[in-house]
Amino acid sequence: MNRRTLLKTGTSVLGASAFGLPSIGRAADGFDWKQCKGQTVVVTMSKNPRADTLQKYQREFEDLTGIKVESEQMPEQQQRSKAILELSTGRPSFDVFHYSLHVSKRIVGNGKWLEDLRPYVANPSLTAPDFDFADFSKPSVEAATQPDGRMDSLPLETDFWLIYYNKELFAQKGVKVPTTFDEMLQAARGLTDKGAGTYGFVARGLRNANVPVWTNILLGQNQATVTPDGRTLLTDTPEAVAAAQYYQAIMRDCAPPGVVGFNWNECQTSFMQGKIGMWMDGVGFTPPLVDKTKSKIADHVGFAVMPAGPKTHACSVFTDAVGVSAKSKVKNASYLYCQWATGKKMLLNMVSGGGGASPRLSTYQDPGLMKNSPFGQEWLATLLESAKIARLGLPEIVPVTEFRDVFGVALTDMIGGTDPAAALRKATDNFKPVLEKSLQG
Repeated sequence: MNRRTLLKTGTSVLGASAFGLPSIGRAADGFDWKQCKGQTVVVTMSKNPRADTLQKYQREFEDLTGIKVESEQMPEQQQRSKAILELSTGRPSFDVFHYSLHVSKRIVGNGKWLEDLRPYVANPSLTAPDFDFADFSKPSVEAATQPDGRMDSLPLETDFWLIYYNKELFAQKGVKVPTTFDEMLQAARGLTDKGAGTYGFVARGLRNANVPVWTNILLGQNQATVTPDGRTLLTDTPEAVAAAQYYQAIMRDCAPPGVVGFNWNECQTSFMQGKIGMWMDGVGFTPPLVDKTKSKIADHVGFAVMPAGPKTHACSVFTDAVGVSAKSKVKNASYLYCQWATGKKMLLNMVSGGGGASPRLSTYQDPGLMKNSPFGQEWLATLLESAKIARLGLPEIVPVTEFRDVFGVALTDMIGGTDPAAALRKATDNFKPVLEKSLQG
């Protein structure tokens, strides 16, 4: 796949212009970035590569606007619970909320805790001419839009799940890169040599964090975990059980000891040590893998599209976003920060730095995208191919954290040997009243 083909493919896949708002690319000249000079914006961030990028370039925003930024990263689970608690009390300590839509979208939307940004985007005195809202892909805008039509965040990043693989181990064992889940299990078993401390596969085993691994496998069965209206669980169907059986088999047979305690960072660390054949997770965790100061396999990291399942070919996608607290006393300054964070230059910086996939079409048309990039054409090709098959990796329901807690316990128990069908039946029975209660308002 050559560069021209990649960029053409990326434009068609990531695609259609966003809906519901006019393009403001030529709305005004001489935009005043200094209109909120002297104000201070407090930003709460979930710890991940996107936040690293925002903090790396934060001084540029401060110089551009005269606005001081106080930003803090926290581990994602801690940041999520703390921010939601503060928003629910009506006294948040922050002005800008950097968060994962797949975790907090519905609860934030129900509470109307963030500003509807449509009037801000449409206002030429608040939105720079080159922001070009129509440059955002339609799926990313849909992700940032609540069921009632309020767009209470701007999409920052779309994280496609893929397979990282160790090219050196594959070559040593004569194993081919898998294109189906059956092939991946076979490859993982072939790469595993427990006596030599080599394991064919690693993924999240830690309760709560492990659920996206199972749901990603379930997508290959062409099934989600709830019905489209979010009212009925599909978590103990034959397809759900089959996906759980696969998770159990590959994690018990091919993953390293202690994997029940692994979140993404433990998986990343073990993969970089050179004793893991494949790691399933999001593309946004790439940078340390190819950094020779951190990774023993920097020259041997491969990137593969998620294998096809028995019924369809799909991969999970998760979206980060930024929004303005409805209780902020510096809303315009906060919106300027969100605008800058999701602008063309910053999202190009994010993708160039390996922080994930951009929701903007222009990112993939930029001639400098791969210049001096350590990631290579296989990385870009995998990213663009993943965009063709991406589907939501978690249900858009209010109690999604509880969902992950309940089914996370079941998955962890499966690694210990519990029957997948029985574990899913129990988890479904336990979570059903939680979902029903959330639907009552």
